[in-house]
This record gives sequence, structure tokens and C-alpha cells, in this order.
Amino acid sequence: MASVGAMSTQPSASQPTAEIGVIGGSGFYSFLDDIEEVRVDTPYGPPSDPIAIGELGGRRVAFVPRHGRDHRFPPHRIPYRANLWALRSLGVRQVLGPCAVGSLTPDYGPGTLAVPDQLADRTSGREQTYYDEGAAVHVSFSDPYCPSGRHAAVESARAAGWEPVDRGTLVVIEGPRFSTRAESQWFASQGWTLIGMTGHPEAVLARELALCYTSLCLVTDLDAGIEEGEGVTMDEVLRVFGQNIDRLRTLVTDVVTALPAERTCPCPNVLDGIKLPLELP
Repeated sequence: MASVGAMSTQPSASQPTAEIGVIGGSGFYSFLDDIEEVRVDTPYGPPSDPIAIGELGGRRVAFVPRHGRDHRFPPHRIPYRANLWALRSLGVRQVLGPCAVGSLTPDYGPGTLAVPDQLADRTSGREQTYYDEGAAVHVSFSDPYCPSGRHAAVESARAAGWEPVDRGTLVVIEGPRFSTRAESQWFASQGWTLIGMTGHPEAVLARELALCYTSLCLVTDLDAGIEEGEGVTMDEVLRVFGQNIDRLRTLVTDVVTALPAERTCPCPNVLDGIKLPLELP
């Protein structure tokens, strides 16, 4: 990658801004009111699609379709760095990442909502840092998700009558294939509870930009190896996701409303005292 030097992407005076970002997939493209689409250039190329900015729950929200509007980006080809950089350049400081996941335990069946507190990376080859040249930048990632965002998500789900799993480890695999039975059994043996393809490097890139990031995981299937049968299929994932998309959209609205206006969590200060090789937007 060419050096970005001191390059930054600041919104112009006429460009709309937002305080909260949502990175989502199918079913989220039209959940904002009075949207304005914005094209944002970043040092890492364009984001997955133009960003939609509008009102949601009385807050200004920017939405990025994670896979592109036409679902053209498979999990390992999503422009993660551009997506997060573009959101920050529009003023976003808190990000929600709703996604479909598999379960690594029969205790969490399809339709379960999980708000994980840990992440395990099993991807390979993805560009997962902004600080790959110019200086050695080591960002704390022991707790990968924002505690304030997780609290807002858990309490919002409970208030809506959707009792969530309020902890757990999301293991992110490279994809786009699903796991073998042996892989699923090994992941489960580590004590990991959820499995997906898009939660990393999304979470770590948000941390490197000092953003709050919260993962909202909808379980769509029991991963291969957890029980006998054919194993997970794309048809099954889409069917369960479709059955729950309205509920998940409503929850995202509730969480957006519940997120604190002022960030008192550790996320804004994660870069304090670190000399960065580039200027953040």
C-alpha cells in the first residue's frame, strides 16, 4: 500500500454528518428516514457503497451496506478499512455491527440474539490495520467491544422482550466457505460460542480509529459438527435471517436511541500517548 502520510478525509462544509454508524447487510438498506447518500473518498479506496445518512430514533445515523448493495463483496473482500475510515470522516464515533452468525453450542439455537464480549481471529490475508507502515502502533484490544455499547444493546433487547446472550466469544473465519465438522468441533472445544465471517477486522479497525464498536449477532444456524445432519447451508442462513430481520431492525433502532450522547468508555482514549504515522479524519 502506498503511504498515506498525513492524508486525512474531512467532511466538507456542505457534507452531512452523523454521530452513529451502522454496518449491516440485507434488510437494512431502507431503515433510515429522509436519507441522503454520500460518496466518501478514503486513502483505502471507496467504501462498500455510498453511505446513507438519515434520522433514526432521533439520532443522526450513517449506514454502510457491508457487502455492497448488490452483495458483491464476499466476506474476505469487503473494504473494511475504507468503511470504517469513511464513517469516522463523517463524524461517526459509535458503530453498531449487526450480523448473522452460527452457533457453536446447542444452547443457542436459531433466532438467538447474542452480544459477545470477546473475539477470536481465524482469518488470513485480510488487511487488518491502518498502521502497517511509518511507525509501530500497538493498540489495546484485550476487550474488543465497547462496554457502553454492549450495555445499551443488552438492556434494549431485554426491554423489547428478546432476552439476549450477554457474553461469549465470536470466532471469525476467513470464508467464504463454511466450516468443516472437525473445525467446528475444535472451535467449540476452545470455549468459543459463535462463529461468523465479518466481525474481524471490523472490530479492530474501529478500535484503531478510537471508535466504539458493538457487535449484535443473530444466530441463524448450528454450525457443522455441533449436531448431526447436513451441516449449515446458505438457504438456511437466509431463511432464519429473513424471519428475524424486522425484529433485528427494531432492536438496532432501540440501541441507537439508547447509546450515550457522551462517550465515557475507554474507547475514545485508546490512542492517547501514541504517536501516529498518519492523521485521522
